[in-house]
Amino acid sequence: MSKKKDKPIKIARKLLDKYRLVVLNEDTFEERISFKLNRLNVFVLVSLSVIILIVLTTVLIAFTPLREYIPGYSSTTLKRQATELNYKTDSLQQVITMNERYYSSIKKVLQGDVSTLDLNKDSIIQAVKLEANQVDFHPISEDSLLRQKVDKEDKYNLFESATSATNFVLFPPVNGPISAPYNVKEKHYAVDIVVAKDTPVKATADGVVIFAEWTASTGYVIIIEHSYGLISAYKHNASLTKSQGDLVKAGEVIATAGSSGELSTGPHLHFELWNDGYPINPTNFIDFK
Repeated sequence: MSKKKDKPIKIARKLLDKYRLVVLNEDTFEERISFKLNRLNVFVLVSLSVIILIVLTTVLIAFTPLREYIPGYSSTTLKRQATELNYKTDSLQQVITMNERYYSSIKKVLQGDVSTLDLNKDSIIQAVKLEANQVDFHPISEDSLLRQKVDKEDKYNLFESATSATNFVLFPPVNGPISAPYNVKEKHYAVDIVVAKDTPVKATADGVVIFAEWTASTGYVIIIEHSYGLISAYKHNASLTKSQGDLVKAGEVIATAGSSGELSTGPHLHFELWNDGYPINPTNFIDFK
């Protein structure tokens, strides 16, 4: 029993036994520095040093840019760039969605899938079906007087003939031989006119540009909406001189001919005419030679 009691005492003595650490000059053995230490002091100093080192390392990693060089920690700059790219991607997705809707609308117009009447459910206008015997077609006296007044005013209108459909003339956008004629069976609703590269392409009539963009299959395309439900399309251009929304006059240069797009086989103009959503043969109205 006495041996077991003496064992902790011996351990405590070993921890508290004092030692002297001396630094001597190797040549003269002169004492330079000396420290009085015991094992307990050494253990405490080493433990404190380790704790301080761990704390400093943690602070450096958590609150300084040095953590970016440690594997597993992401860079603040990369996070900011990723956030900006995420916003840009979302904006581009919205633009792509709007463009797809716009292209879908243009496609419906060219294919004639546009309905003549589209009533909104929330509209105050309601469609009412009436029988023929319920409608009085006899003009009232006020209507007759108004018609006579309008006829007298239009009788001396110098600009009426300029806007009439009978004087609506289509001009050739380019002149040249036709390499591929209008063919409904092959679904080629256009004429291909062979021209030299960079030949000016002109508007066939007055109108407004409703589409002017690059497409993968037909290159630079420009579409113009004219009066009387007429739409003209010019494809495979080398460049465009007009933008969407521009007003153009008949004979005004709108593009330069070329061979852009995957479906083009050489410099030419792919010209289409559409009336009220249906394709028509341009050679019935235009002489390209």
